[in-house]
Amino acid sequence: MDIESLRWVVTLADELHFGRASQLHYVSAGHFGRQIQRLERELGVRLFDRTSRRVALTPAGARVVAHARNVLDTLEELRNSADPAPSSESGILRIGTLGFGMAERWVLLRDTVLAAMPELTLVHEELDVLTQYDAVRRGEVDVGIVHYGGELDGLVAQPVFTTPYAAVVPMWSPLADADILGWDDVPGKAWIPMSGARPRTEETADLSQKMSRRSSVLRHPAAIPAAVATTGLIGLHGLAASRYLARPDVRFVPFDTKAVVAAVITRESDDRPAVRTFRSAVVALDRDVAGT
Repeated sequence: MDIESLRWVVTLADELHFGRASQLHYVSAGHFGRQIQRLERELGVRLFDRTSRRVALTPAGARVVAHARNVLDTLEELRNSADPAPSSESGILRIGTLGFGMAERWVLLRDTVLAAMPELTLVHEELDVLTQYDAVRRGEVDVGIVHYGGELDGLVAQPVFTTPYAAVVPMWSPLADADILGWDDVPGKAWIPMSGARPRTEETADLSQKMSRRSSVLRHPAAIPAAVATTGLIGLHGLAASRYLARPDVRFVPFDTKAVVAAVITRESDDRPAVRTFRSAVVALDRDVAGT
């Protein structure tokens, strides 16, 4: 899903005619129709009923169009609130990402920010578990997409989505056949050690004592699947990572413990236009998702 697709679906809802709607976007009716079909497949619902004589919104389509209008209206507000000519200092926004970041929500957030400030350049930096918060505090990145561990002094934290945990296990392990795993299923010395991991549950409070020293300490969650495949040990990751870090020699098995919360963090004192726009886009995205 992207901003352009939202504009097209709103236009079709207004016109209820593929030919007229496609002309308003200066594309062929065939291309326009295929993009609408792609969006329907992506959402898993039919947005429009078509016959040879008429086009009509479905009930699901009416709900999606209403949310799309909200997103586009918010985008216009963001564009109007952003400085028309930001300084060179705010022309680059450094985004630090831990692991899977915001998963599927990133595309819409990115498009919303760049539509409001098209001159903005986004730069990616990889965060590690140990320094994910300090990288933002020290100004090494402007925005951090991190695993949320509670309120943080000097930082503005905006939770964006939650994903269950998964055990990352070797494909040849008997554990790979399980539908779900828990602490009692995994030997105490089987875990790959992660540097600086903050315990979030009573079960994980002593996890560092259980981790094997047969594997080097990892600082980057993206390295967990490769480390599991190499060592035969077990990693703990957000289930959303299975869609981005999949390998044929490991399996992500749902794990029965508290979920991972991904959050966007920025410095409390940072009031530059690009940072304000990013924060507002996160709020708009959260409001739209909550309404679906």
